[in-house]
Amino acid sequence: MKFRKKPVVIEAFQFTGDYTDAVAKVIERAPAKWLSESAAGRPAVLDIQTLEGTMTAFPGDWIIRGVKGEFYPCKPDIFAATYEALPPHEQGPAS
Repeated sequence: MKFRKKPVVIEAFQFTGDYTDAVAKVIERAPAKWLSESAAGRPAVLDIQTLEGTMTAFPGDWIIRGVKGEFYPCKPDIFAATYEALPPHEQGPAS
């Protein structure tokens, strides 16, 4: 048997490594921790408690808000292969 993924509209933002309002929302709504850039040159990361355990988002990764309000990171190539932006008239209000 073959299956098709149901069309689902998601909210997402691309993590830059900076502490932004979007990162603050993830930390506020989900168990998450932002770890700033280290003196050793390690980039800033965002550790997010997901349904599958702790996942780490690195700069360039997308942070997706799932259908149950959960957050999780997604690598840019997987995001590009899976999602496309809605046209402006279908965007609706930001949340």
